[in-house]
Amino acid sequence: MMRVTIDAHQHFWDIALRDTFDYRWLTAADKTAIHRTYLPEDLGPQLEAAGVDRTIFVQTQHNLAENDWVLKLAAEHPFIAGIVGWVDLTSADCESQLLALKTHTKLVGVRHITQDEVDDDFIVRDNVLRGLRLLEKHQVPFDLLFFVKHLRHASTLAEALPDLPMVIDHLAKPEIAAGRMEYWRDDFLAASEHPNIYCKLSGMVTEADWKNWTVDDLRPFVDYALECFGPDRLMFGSDWPVCELAASYADVIDALRTLIEPLSAAEKDQIFGKTAADFYRIAPGDGNASDRGV
Repeated sequence: MMRVTIDAHQHFWDIALRDTFDYRWLTAADKTAIHRTYLPEDLGPQLEAAGVDRTIFVQTQHNLAENDWVLKLAAEHPFIAGIVGWVDLTSADCESQLLALKTHTKLVGVRHITQDEVDDDFIVRDNVLRGLRLLEKHQVPFDLLFFVKHLRHASTLAEALPDLPMVIDHLAKPEIAAGRMEYWRDDFLAASEHPNIYCKLSGMVTEADWKNWTVDDLRPFVDYALECFGPDRLMFGSDWPVCELAASYADVIDALRTLIEPLSAAEKDQIFGKTAADFYRIAPGDGNASDRGV
């Protein structure tokens, strides 16, 4: 079995903390299957079974308290190699929030849930760009959680922030279930033309038909991502436990293993760990940020 050194995208949540964190999205009718607590002890056995060494937690809350909560989990579970946290990009305190996070060696990036913003142009507003420039200044990578309608902003961001490493989560959620690529392809290609933008091969099964998806449904999107970005700027992410709406952890990883089977061993190693380690500046083996990183 091909080992995976880093799963670059997974989450935790604890329903018992609903008074602290906003878990209302889990109460939607189509989310009942994952409306429960998911913690490292739930993920650990699945990583072992799938041959995955380490993971990167990605934020779910616009709440600084989640950073602290997950940093404690990471201290207790060495397989959590890094944390993509949250700071308020629009706040006058953004830099102080960022500097406080940077004192933790496992803080490797920041994300904002752009897809949920009412303003489709939120990510390119002046006050947000000011916050992103602070990430660029301190070399803290940024995750782009976009719907396809936001993808046009990726090139704008790359040009405004050429020294900020950015990664598109979930291929910007194309309509895999409908097999529609035409309205996504051009902006995705345009994003890939900027060397500071990367992409996660993640979140695909939940954009497919949850009950009837096949590996071949994902194939055109993975092939196009390979054509645009190449293995050096692509990284695997399970999107666990959200993936459980459509597939098990093992199913997700087996699907990608099948899809990239024609690649060389070195290219597979890039997608299954080396790209994420380079992008998030995670030192090999120890689960901590390297001297080059945040």
